[in-house]
Amino acid sequence: MLIPDQRAVIDRRALVAAIDDAVEDKGAGNARGAIVTLLREALAASRAELGQRLAASPAAGHEITHGHAFLIDQIIRVVHDHVVGDLYPVANRSSGERLALLAVGGYGRGEMCPHSDVDIAFITPAKPTAWCEQVIEAILYFLWDLGLTVGHSSRSLDEMVRQAKADLTIRTAILESRYLWGDREVYQMASDRFWGDVVPGSEAQFTAEKLAERDARHKRMGDSRYVVEPNVKDGKGGLRDLQTLYWIGKYNYRVKSAAELVDKGLFTREEYRSFRRAEGFLLAVRSHLHSIAGRGEDRLTFDLQREVARRMHYADRPGKSAVERFMQFYFLQAQHVGNLTGVFLAQMQEQALAPKRREGLLQRFRTRKSRFVEGYPLQAGKLAAPDDNWFKADPVRLVEIYALAEREGLEIHPETIRLIRRDAGLIQSEVRKDERANAAFLDVLCGRRDPETVLRWMNESGVFGRFVPDFGKVGGQMQFDMYHHYTVDEHTIRAIGLLSRIERGEEREEHPLATRILPGLKYRRVLYVATLLHDIAKGRGGDHSLLGAEVALKLCPRLGLTAPETKLVSWLVAKHLLMSATAFKRDLSDPVTIRKFIEEVDEAEKLAQLTVLTIVDIRAVGPGIWNSWKRQLLAELYNYADEMLRADNDADLQEKRLWTKRAEVAELLGTKKHLLAELDDRFDRNYWLQEPADIIAINLAHYAAARDVHQVLTIHTEYYPARGATLITVMADDHPGLFFRIAGAINLAGANVIDARIHTTRVGKAVDNFLVQDPLGKPFREEGQLARLKKSIEDALAGRIELVPKLAARPLPRSRAETFTVESAVLFDNEASDRFTVVEVTASDRPALLNRLTRAMFEQSLIINSAHITQYGERAVDTFYVTDLIGHKIWSKDRLARVEQALLGAIAAGEPKPAKVAAAEQVAK
Repeated sequence: MLIPDQRAVIDRRALVAAIDDAVEDKGAGNARGAIVTLLREALAASRAELGQRLAASPAAGHEITHGHAFLIDQIIRVVHDHVVGDLYPVANRSSGERLALLAVGGYGRGEMCPHSDVDIAFITPAKPTAWCEQVIEAILYFLWDLGLTVGHSSRSLDEMVRQAKADLTIRTAILESRYLWGDREVYQMASDRFWGDVVPGSEAQFTAEKLAERDARHKRMGDSRYVVEPNVKDGKGGLRDLQTLYWIGKYNYRVKSAAELVDKGLFTREEYRSFRRAEGFLLAVRSHLHSIAGRGEDRLTFDLQREVARRMHYADRPGKSAVERFMQFYFLQAQHVGNLTGVFLAQMQEQALAPKRREGLLQRFRTRKSRFVEGYPLQAGKLAAPDDNWFKADPVRLVEIYALAEREGLEIHPETIRLIRRDAGLIQSEVRKDERANAAFLDVLCGRRDPETVLRWMNESGVFGRFVPDFGKVGGQMQFDMYHHYTVDEHTIRAIGLLSRIERGEEREEHPLATRILPGLKYRRVLYVATLLHDIAKGRGGDHSLLGAEVALKLCPRLGLTAPETKLVSWLVAKHLLMSATAFKRDLSDPVTIRKFIEEVDEAEKLAQLTVLTIVDIRAVGPGIWNSWKRQLLAELYNYADEMLRADNDADLQEKRLWTKRAEVAELLGTKKHLLAELDDRFDRNYWLQEPADIIAINLAHYAAARDVHQVLTIHTEYYPARGATLITVMADDHPGLFFRIAGAINLAGANVIDARIHTTRVGKAVDNFLVQDPLGKPFREEGQLARLKKSIEDALAGRIELVPKLAARPLPRSRAETFTVESAVLFDNEASDRFTVVEVTASDRPALLNRLTRAMFEQSLIINSAHITQYGERAVDTFYVTDLIGHKIWSKDRLARVEQALLGAIAAGEPKPAKVAAAEQVAK
């Protein structure tokens, strides 16, 4: 570790002199307080110096982490010398009074971020003597008094060997150990015993265990290097992956530094430079995280990303913010780590299979008899290039090899992957226009085996982004919000993979509608190309759907699509958000909703294509986004639209639907089907149009039971699996403000409303149906949960609790609410329904938002007929179908303006206060 101007970091000589003065002045025992103060001041000053260096060189990860390791080295050496020389001096030490200090783990590598743990191993030749134990204890107490987080072990040489053989973690720690201070001969004995007694014969086991450990860690961290809040240390593509490569290389090849992996043939020089660049960048990011948090912090969360980007001098660019540019570079580095991991492990496997390694990148290919697949030899069952100049001779082969891999279900040899990366720059305009290359790319994209995996190989080798430059622009691009879990390129590839699995019938249970639709499509490859292009224009500024449609018009003919196919792809990209917006933000029971939808989607083929594209797009956003509620809404919209496209007359279709629904309700009621006739004069036509048959059956039985016992207020709760939610039905005498009181009570019980339909019977009875979920998007199904929901509503409607102060006292999410800025908006649409004014409200999502909005509507004398609630991460979009008190739409511009101001005021009143303001108010209290 070469540290520039080491004495500016810490002047060990001056520190030792000051400690000596304190000992001389007060005596060794009494000087402890003064010595701890001297050490703390030195540590603080040194950290401040290193902090200034990080600010001046924000990407200098190696220099900063080496600097912190150097600092801790000097502190521990000073403490050791004081303890041994002043506190427990021994004139003539016995053979047992010998002690070596080893730096292990990340500290042993010399890579320490500002608040990394200090891992030390104390090694003695045999069982530690009383003197050794006293020295170890005294050193540790000094380090703890300095506020350091110390991981420590004390072992004899025999114990070290025994425990290292038995425990992978101990073996890895000692593998990275270096001499820190103390008896150097003991350290050398420990090193000799480790390499002589522990390592031999266990290389394969160590490698297998480290890889299994890595896989388990990846699974724990999300199993993707493209999650938008990555863990810099333990996440896929993070520092631990690089360290794993070094551990395996060191254990198997006895290398002393990562640079020596080049000499062993595991990396090329360019790959090693990529290793160092990625490592340096990740170390710098982790150092900034520690510095900002003031503690050990490895997760690059949304609230920290913006500040790290600022400190690393990233700036906004048109269409892309500084934080998005920073994270895009982060993901590109994570991709490099993935590439290096693949090459490294494959090369190790190759060397294990070839005892005698020959020189030359592809020399071994010329010395073995191989089976060929269309001119490509198979080496270890993998596609390989016949010679070093294979791709230079015909760059179209850079695409062609992937088509062959997808079609035959074969992997590509690691040496050939190296060649592909080396020669990817040969993909220029001429190759992009080549008919054979475009046909091969389309074969990969629309492959029948596993296009997702092969496209990911193409992406990570650089071929994908060069062959489709528009896709290259979104490589590693994140969207700075809480809704999207993956980068744009990863999201797209996952969506294509899901589409392929649905087509193969592997997602029949989760996606029955898409599975049924796909075999009947007229233009199969249109759907794959549209899936590829639906987000391709993100990050450019403007509407990415419309910009992407323009990209499609240019790219599709190049890929070999016909004019009708090109037109359809462009339309799908332009409209890829239409179906989800309609299903989730509009009332599907309103005929106008379906009519307006099919004005845009005017053909059965368009409807089928758009439905499947919408499904794979939502599902590929990330875990937890897709649920049975969304599945049901999309299926309803598809079925209604399909019926209307086939029908000659809307009115006839509506009547047919009503009679079909009545028959379904009768069947569901069974012995109680007489309720249909008994209660026919209570529920109007709109009720029958709006509610599904199963809920109508529940409502009728519930209503009749309450009528029979003359119950004024009755509340029914049950798990509703068809929608993946919990159904709450409230029946009471109708009165103004009923909706917002119920919504507030539901929120107090810890639930979120996702849909609500408000009805008033012909005799003035309110019948309100709510679908609710917990904050994680899961239904309530346990008896205790259902009882809590029911009691909360009963108490609110009976006036036993005061909703406003109770809701105001509920804690708001702090850090994430402050990270994102959601521009509040209120939109009115009097064309979306024949009977209602549609009010669409966008705001930052938070508890009790629905209660505030509906209370504001109540105060503006609006009657709510239905509410449809959608969350997009930190952004909520709540849609309401409303009338005035006499059942008319709101046409007056002045009144609409007053409603808008009231809703914006309700949103502003519920906005979380900045952390600093909240803290100041708390202090004042």
